[in-house]
Amino acid sequence: MTEGQLEGLRHDARLERAVLIDRRAREGEDPWDFMPELPTVDELVVLRLRDDALERDGMAAEYALARLSALRDTPDAAHHRRSADALDYRLLREIGLAEPALIRAVWAMVGRLDVPV
Repeated sequence: MTEGQLEGLRHDARLERAVLIDRRAREGEDPWDFMPELPTVDELVVLRLRDDALERDGMAAEYALARLSALRDTPDAAHHRRSADALDYRLLREIGLAEPALIRAVWAMVGRLDVPV
């Protein structure tokens, strides 16, 4: 990816983050409470690249179903969460290797996954 393409993705991510902030503030939430839980601009870029990779690999639907199944209170929920996390780990690692400018965001996101590193 060129520097211009990365900057374009960051621009879009800044807009998306601003919308998230505006929506939550308009709903009466205190920014001091919700700002730390919002993804950073680079994390939003990484999520976009991950979603593009899921689409490219034909895994978007399977991934979404695994994430939804992980939220249920069923015996196999943990299995679905680990499967989705393992896929996230693989894709995030690929993004980090391909885009060194995003490596901090990638490893911050990897640190929140339930996978042995």
